[in-house]
Amino acid sequence: MAEEAKEMRQARAANKRGAARLAAVQALYQMDIGGTGLLETTAEYERFRLGREIDGEQYREADAAWFRSILSGVVTNQKTIDPVINRALPDDWPLSRLDSTLRAILRAGAFELAHRPDVPTAVIVSEYVDVASAFYDEQEPGLVNGALDRIARHLRQSPDRKTS
Repeated sequence: MAEEAKEMRQARAANKRGAARLAAVQALYQMDIGGTGLLETTAEYERFRLGREIDGEQYREADAAWFRSILSGVVTNQKTIDPVINRALPDDWPLSRLDSTLRAILRAGAFELAHRPDVPTAVIVSEYVDVASAFYDEQEPGLVNGALDRIARHLRQSPDRKTS
C-alpha cells in the first residue's frame, strides 16, 4: 500500500512537470509573438493560467518552480541554446525558419538537456515530443524527436554517461 502511494505521488509530480513544460512552451510562444518580457509573462501565467480555468477549459496544475526554471533558463541561455539547435536541424530548415511554437518547444527541450542533468534524456525528449503532438499532427513531432535526440547526443555524451 505504501509503495502504491509513493508511485501515485511520483506520477502526480511528473504530471505537474509535464504541465509546466507545456505552459512554458506556451509562454515562450507568447513572448516571441507578443514581445512581452520574462517577468510579466511569468507573473501572468502563475496568477491566471497555471491550474486555472480559462474560457471553460481547466488547465492542469503545474509545477510552478519547474515552469519558472524553464522559462527563465531559455531566456537567459538563448544565445547559447540557439546555435546548438541550429546544428541539430536540417541545413534547409534553420531555427529562424521554424514557426514560433516549434522554436519554443526546441528551446525548452534544449535548455533542459543542457541544464537539467538530473532529468533522464528519454524523459525530456518524450515530454517535448508529447508537447509537439499537442500542437501538430504531421511531421513536427518527428522533427522535435530527431532534433532533441541529436542535441542530447551532443550535449550529454561522455565516456561514463550514455544517452538513451
